[in-house]
Amino acid sequence: MYLIVGLGNPTKEYEKTRHNMGFDCIDLLADKLGIKVNKSRFSALVGTGAVNGEKVMLAKPQTFMNLSGNAVRPLARFYRIDPKDKLIVIYDDSDLDVGRIRIRKQGSPGSHNGMKHITSVLGTGDFCRVRIGIGKRPEYMDMADYVLSRFNKEERAKVEEAQKEACEAVIDIIKDGVDRAMNRYN
Repeated sequence: MYLIVGLGNPTKEYEKTRHNMGFDCIDLLADKLGIKVNKSRFSALVGTGAVNGEKVMLAKPQTFMNLSGNAVRPLARFYRIDPKDKLIVIYDDSDLDVGRIRIRKQGSPGSHNGMKHITSVLGTGDFCRVRIGIGKRPEYMDMADYVLSRFNKEERAKVEEAQKEACEAVIDIIKDGVDRAMNRYN
């Protein structure tokens, strides 16, 4: 089984913010795959289904971004998910232009606090990630204020396309493997 985790912050006030790219993608994937992400497990909302005959679990941690690992770790342990082979994390990246996506097999968490927490509690950065660009923070803004801001109309159109592409990338990772997906989308 694949565990596909979208990072974000729960509650209405954070909906459609830059930091909730992962949640938004999980919602799109759920719609596309006919999965209801409405069960509470280990501090996350989850739903299960299948992609190409492979069982998948979609998850939205309810721990708030900076403690995302508190949901990911127990889910991975309980369902015996090997992070290196069966974990995919979707999240926002301020180092990528708005609307770009990038897939990686592994890596450092960079400046992303949610990813820092996940790699810390898992003890590894060896897991697949799909990053969605939210653009560079303007110099006059604090990073926390920036990631919790919403996109303007032009950016929103680019981001919605990137989210669709990220969902297709996740499906391709499961069907054809991460290397092929990286060649196609990066």
